[in-house]
Amino acid sequence: MSNDKVITATNLTKKFGDFTAVDHISFDVHKGEIFGFLGANGAGKTTAMRMLCGLSLPTSGEATVAGFDVYKENEKIKKSIGYMSQKFSLYEDLTVKENMEFYGGIYHMTDKFIKEKTAFILDHLHLQKEANTLVRSLPLGWKQKLAFSVAIFHEPGIVFLDEPTGGVDPVTRREFWNMIYEGADKGITVFVTTHYMDEAEYCNRVSIMVDGRIEALDTPSQLKQTYDASTMDEVFLMLARKATRVEM
Repeated sequence: MSNDKVITATNLTKKFGDFTAVDHISFDVHKGEIFGFLGANGAGKTTAMRMLCGLSLPTSGEATVAGFDVYKENEKIKKSIGYMSQKFSLYEDLTVKENMEFYGGIYHMTDKFIKEKTAFILDHLHLQKEANTLVRSLPLGWKQKLAFSVAIFHEPGIVFLDEPTGGVDPVTRREFWNMIYEGADKGITVFVTTHYMDEAEYCNRVSIMVDGRIEALDTPSQLKQTYDASTMDEVFLMLARKATRVEM
């Protein structure tokens, strides 16, 4: 793994009135790393991710993504990253092919690039026969794999995945993680939130948030050793019990 830092955060904080959603978090993510960002609902994961994606301005602290400042260069950040949200990633009323063409256009890819990349993804996902099928007709697992492929369609250096495997069966989750590994092997940095603790084992390093703060950050094997736990689920439960605020 390279020492190149592609995401940095120092005392990054987000307040909503008197409520501190993200409380002075500091960490770095390296190029090609699969970085797991874990925490119970209300811990501050999504709020932190939105700041890093250039979708929400921090209250205080510092952060850069792909070398761009989250305060002054958030539009450049948006163009440099891929993003797969938990609830919305594909247009259900467009076909599989039209979704890829649409996203390619958003990122100003050439017609030649869009055509070649679309053909590659259809072949890679074995979706050639479904190219002209409306996305809403696809099984959830296929939608998730297509959404990931669309998120990295423009070949960004970093992709943010917010609960990408929610609701899919274990076999599809494993296949999805194989796609994440493929992306990381190509040098894409993967920043992923998940509430499946077994998926934490697939990450190079894991951060665990509790009440807006990073309570632990290390490799899965080191975290298990530190907390004398046999699984990441046990580590998470030990830390999550410290939470005092209610779910937001």
